[in-house]
Amino acid sequence: MALSSAAQNPWVDWGYVRDNRDTILTALEQHVTLTLTTVVIGTLIALPLAVVARRWRWLRGPVIGTAGVLYTIPSLALFSLLAPWTGIGARTVLIGLVMYALLLLVRNVLAGLDGVPDEVREAARGMGYGPVRMLLVVELPIALPAVMTGIRLATVSTVALVTVGVVVGYGALGGLIVSGFDNNFYKAQIFTATALCVLLALLLDLLLQLATRLLVPWARGRAAA
Repeated sequence: MALSSAAQNPWVDWGYVRDNRDTILTALEQHVTLTLTTVVIGTLIALPLAVVARRWRWLRGPVIGTAGVLYTIPSLALFSLLAPWTGIGARTVLIGLVMYALLLLVRNVLAGLDGVPDEVREAARGMGYGPVRMLLVVELPIALPAVMTGIRLATVSTVALVTVGVVVGYGALGGLIVSGFDNNFYKAQIFTATALCVLLALLLDLLLQLATRLLVPWARGRAAA
């Protein structure tokens, strides 16, 4: 990795960005890919878990409790536990991140499903809707604002947590940050990677806000009122 200047060590150095553009773009691509993959897999797991916990109330405690316990495990400890079984690299980081995202996603999907008015369900049953059709056509659309809130929270949280993956050799932008500390506290490298993490979190959150406004226009009108 090229250093723009050995004598100067500023926080902002466009020369560093120019000279290391390929390295930075590769780390950013890894960060985005890992974040999006985590949220997609987490959502696909959280949705059926929340539906099951909503349908059979006695499962609500175990589902939320298990997700909560996973969320409280320190990332270093979690990756250390996973590494002997899943190896060193992206797979271990992905599994750990999905575990962390589950609590945020399951709780918000459950909150959305709980918010569906009983009279709406009764009306759907009166129209002959079965459980699956009611879930897909009635309950999930009404719960969508809460679901999207959970996805936004999980996305921003995952962007931050990806950096910790450097302990098992796949930290994306986190690898640049740690490398900057090891590289005689190279400020430009540390600042650039950190700023990209913040900007990425803000950009993804903004895109998800826009997606929410498009998917649930009725919620936007209700908020404006």
